[in-house]
Amino acid sequence: MTSNPTGRITTIIDPGDALGEVLFGLIMALTLTVGSRLVFEEEGLDVRELVVATIGCNVAWGIIDAVLFILGTTFYKSRRLRLFRQIKAARSESAALTALAREFPIEKAPFAAEAADTDALYRSLLTLAGRADPVKVSLAKGDLLAGIAVFLLVSATSIPAVAPFLLIDNADLALRASNLFLIMLLFVTGYAWAAFSGGRPFYAGMTMTCLGLLLVAIAIALGG
Repeated sequence: MTSNPTGRITTIIDPGDALGEVLFGLIMALTLTVGSRLVFEEEGLDVRELVVATIGCNVAWGIIDAVLFILGTTFYKSRRLRLFRQIKAARSESAALTALAREFPIEKAPFAAEAADTDALYRSLLTLAGRADPVKVSLAKGDLLAGIAVFLLVSATSIPAVAPFLLIDNADLALRASNLFLIMLLFVTGYAWAAFSGGRPFYAGMTMTCLGLLLVAIAIALGG
């Protein structure tokens, strides 16, 4: 039986988060490589400098993103613990139900629910919270693995960006191949996003490609 890398990664990190990190890494790499074309036309391209800068930038942002992801996870857990304590300390059942409704608004869910069903759901959550005890907020092994996954996803997107420069001697041709490869990966990212979210793959792929290129253009125009 063959292994499924995609299946493994989605057990560690949410597919939306994973694809978002890939998109971020691709945009970072494209910003550097597309921006270098402007330098190439005026001064010539220093391939070694571009390769080092692309890898270094994505690795650095991979570390930053991983740390921010772990901090966000800790904040989320702390917020849930705070909600639990609010429910426990509520002076009345209606106050506790209001706190639950504020934290989990059913009207934002992608389905229509009757008022009676919504009330029953909140009361079930309230009953569950009443039987539970607070737990200490701490980072689990899965949280650290998710942070590592974030780092690897952002860092790994530098590989398709620099690979053409290692395989093609002509700097201009390698730069064109790198840009084309990264643009294709933007499409693949959007296509995969639709596969997980139930959207239209081709439409999502084209949208992600155009959005990614727009963000790259903005970054270059602002001196990024």
